Amino acid sequence: MAIAASDIDLRLSGGPSNTDANLALGGAMSTVAGGIITTDVLNNDMDDITSSEASAGITIYHCYFYENDHATLTYIAPKFYIASQTSSGDTSVEVALAGEAKNTAAEIVANEETAPSGEVFSTPANFAAGIALGDLDAADYKGIWVKYIVGSSAAAVLDSYTLGIQGDTNP
Repeated sequence: MAIAASDIDLRLSGGPSNTDANLALGGAMSTVAGGIITTDVLNNDMDDITSSEASAGITIYHCYFYENDHATLTYIAPKFYIASQTSSGDTSVEVALAGEAKNTAAEIVANEETAPSGEVFSTPANFAAGIALGDLDAADYKGIWVKYIVGSSAAAVLDSYTLGIQGDTNP
């Protein structure tokens, strides 16, 4: 038996019952089963960018947690990365490891446009360049931050990006 992709959950921050990605501003991990970030669902990560925001440019920060939902196995040496960068040339995504220890709440920021303190954002594009989370025992979790950057005069598009995570497990 090994850890399956379905055992690794990407959950929102913002408190135990949060289901709104726009409120993922740090704090405690949401305990909503199955996370909330899924593929092929519009606005499941960022809300619509208004025309005035696209004209001026905007940077948005959200905090998530990777959780090992396996009942017994440790996720060994996992790293997360940006598996595919944004689909628009007017936008980009950067990621950072939350500075707090695993299994603790993340720093809370005032609003989506407030950067967390001290986190170092980068654009790792594959596992080799990925950001190490540290081993995650069963039920362990660790916070990450996503920085979504919309350049000034950005065109209206249906934008997307993909995060990846990869690690190992003992049989």
